Amino acid sequence: MSSRRLRYFTVLAEELHFSRAAARLFMTQQALSKQLRELEAEVGAKLVHRTTRSVALTEAGAVFAGAAREALAVIDAGVTAARRAHGVTPLRLGFLIGAAMELTTPLLRAFAARHPAVRLDLHEYGFATPSAGLADGSSDIALLRLPLATTGLTTVPLFTEPLVAVLPAGHPLAARPTVTAAEVAAEQLVMGASPDPVWRGYWTLDAHRPPATPRRVLDSATQSEEVEMVAAGVAVTVTVAGLERYVGRGGLRYVPIEDAPGSTLALAWRETDGGNPAVRAFVETALAVRDEESELVAMIEAGGG
Repeated sequence: MSSRRLRYFTVLAEELHFSRAAARLFMTQQALSKQLRELEAEVGAKLVHRTTRSVALTEAGAVFAGAAREALAVIDAGVTAARRAHGVTPLRLGFLIGAAMELTTPLLRAFAARHPAVRLDLHEYGFATPSAGLADGSSDIALLRLPLATTGLTTVPLFTEPLVAVLPAGHPLAARPTVTAAEVAAEQLVMGASPDPVWRGYWTLDAHRPPATPRRVLDSATQSEEVEMVAAGVAVTVTVAGLERYVGRGGLRYVPIEDAPGSTLALAWRETDGGNPAVRAFVETALAVRDEESELVAMIEAGGG
């Protein structure tokens, strides 16, 4: 029985609401429902009673929820104890594409040098998981982009990057030195598919969309898919200025959005993990490296190359 499936069920048992539980887990409601059906098949009992108006645990579900929480606590404690007995303290670092941009390498090198007894397990998450594993417990700490809908997190900003519109070379706005957020918001957009409403609203410039202008957004599964859709003239997208330094795709123009708030890259961890010595050590190292690499951070924040 998958521990991840148990975590999904315990979140649903806490929320008793599929939409809120799915948002916390950064899943679609359909995916969460599928996981529940598979769990019920494994258990051999109906765990949740669901109507159009309410969600409630069955008697079996209430019993299983308590057992699932206990099992997860034992699993987590056992994994941690085993790794420590092996002489290594694990720290699971989740990140999104680009991580901390050019600050990533000096940060990871500094942490490895300062804390050789801590093993960093790195995992890149896609657009569907903007919390980079914090929501479902698969990461201990994460490099992620704010804002998010996820609650119960502590965040420490590292830097803020300007936003740009990524346009096909022949687009009417592509020759402009800058564009406004309202101009971009009125276009056919493409963005990473995510159930997080705050995340989606930020990257589709909802706050800047002109009145009575419909929201037109296509979903993409990966950054590469997004870039190819833009290059083909299917849509435009919004991203950070630094992406131009990482994407070697011709036929694109990166035009600064003059009036949109920048994207903040932050370290984040669950509030309940604030006492984890490895988490504290990573945060301290990240802040020290940020201060030591002030020129690099200034370049990132200026959107330069």
